[in-house]
Amino acid sequence: MASRFVLAFAISCFHLLLHFCSGSIVGVCYGRNADDLPTPDKVAQLVKLHNIKYLRIYDSNIQVLKAFANTGVELMVGVPNSDLLAFSQFQSNADSWLKNNILPYYPATKITYIAVGLEVTESPDNASSLVVPAMHNVLTALKKVGLHKRIKVSSTHSLGVLSRSFPPSAGAFNSNHASFLKPMLEFLAENQSPFMIDLYPYYAFRDSPKKISLDYALFQSSSEVIDPNTGLLYTNMFDAQVDALYFALMALNFRTIKVMVTETGWPSKGSPKEKAATPDNAQTYNSNLIRHVINGTGTPAKPGEELDVYIFSLFNENRKPGLESERNWGLFYPDKTSVYNLDFSGKGVIDMTNSGNGTNSKRTTWCIASSKASELDLQSAIDWACGPGNVDCSAIQPSQPCFEPDNLVSHASFAFNSYYQQNGATDVACSFGGNGAKVDKDPSYDNCIYLTARGINKTTASNMTALANTSSSARTEACSWIPGFFLMTLISFIFNPGNVFDASF
Repeated sequence: MASRFVLAFAISCFHLLLHFCSGSIVGVCYGRNADDLPTPDKVAQLVKLHNIKYLRIYDSNIQVLKAFANTGVELMVGVPNSDLLAFSQFQSNADSWLKNNILPYYPATKITYIAVGLEVTESPDNASSLVVPAMHNVLTALKKVGLHKRIKVSSTHSLGVLSRSFPPSAGAFNSNHASFLKPMLEFLAENQSPFMIDLYPYYAFRDSPKKISLDYALFQSSSEVIDPNTGLLYTNMFDAQVDALYFALMALNFRTIKVMVTETGWPSKGSPKEKAATPDNAQTYNSNLIRHVINGTGTPAKPGEELDVYIFSLFNENRKPGLESERNWGLFYPDKTSVYNLDFSGKGVIDMTNSGNGTNSKRTTWCIASSKASELDLQSAIDWACGPGNVDCSAIQPSQPCFEPDNLVSHASFAFNSYYQQNGATDVACSFGGNGAKVDKDPSYDNCIYLTARGINKTTASNMTALANTSSSARTEACSWIPGFFLMTLISFIFNPGNVFDASF
């Protein structure tokens, strides 16, 4: 019996360690379509200052690769569409590129992904037929130098690669792209590479504001959208779009391919017709996105599934064509000051305004429940805040410091304020359908302490940032021994259970 206990204990430890070694990451896209950006070495300093550990670039610019050497930041580099023809035609071109553009800087510069091609189905020159041959040649080049297991090869796509995305369970790939999608999916499955997708709920809301609510696009919906085929409940558009892709993959029997979101975000400024492009909405979307990813929630169809996400983008880029919003997706202005505060830890609001140019001196405010709110509205708001809103509501449970007075207004006030502080203390974060009210007097009483953004920073941000930014390669290296260790333990137990028991104690 004791030996059986040892085996059960080993299995439990195995599962615990696997859980510890899993985790989603949040990165940022570093686009450079501008003529006023800081030099790459200054960008590297900015990225390190704000504990951003994962970065996507769209080429293999030598100055950028040099700047990020020995920083610990993991890079996804890109092969532009303009290079696909050369890469697909001759293996020697991929070999030379790797030799001249990657190997001189690796591993000092951590490169973990190569994205071959950018949203090729959207490109006017229809380069889709070139992508998979180019991917094979890049992979072959990596194999020649023994890096094919350390650097993954894939390609990015827009949501336009799907012909249907709603309801999510009806997600299906566009048949017009079948000729290149099937071999690509086979490549990804065989090499355990992710399907890279660029998702933008902002565009869906902007183009169909009468069909899609802003709250649903911003992760703030208190209502649910039900998939009629599966009964799955969706509280945000991001999850619905990710699951549409998963269902499309499953429909073609590709069930092992993971999804990676290589671009998503929200613009902070737009043309007069783009009224949703505001700093508050951008902050709300990105903060809620990060919290959703870091918490490991997964999606309704893939609960608990890891999902790596890259936010677009690091800077506003003044040379991008199109509407005003296209030039205002950045977290930072070119002078390195932040466009708005953002929480990379998934918990507290991290002040990004201090980039060496001063400090933030906003006065402290709190959010409480309006005395005019109905009990039904308050209960619904509490249920949302303590559920999808990811607020820790343990303090308003029986025998806890904020349970008394036991009424909806008091409990809602605590929940409202926690959500408000965790989401940047913005007007939007205190709306709750008109049931929240901002105050400048601390509502704390007795042992019931109401959070402030500054307090959250001091108590949780540093620890959670470290957790959220754990290196994916370090995580892989540190945990690679687990399967082997468990297998050796199991074999030892099978052939000599008594010795395993003795050795264990």
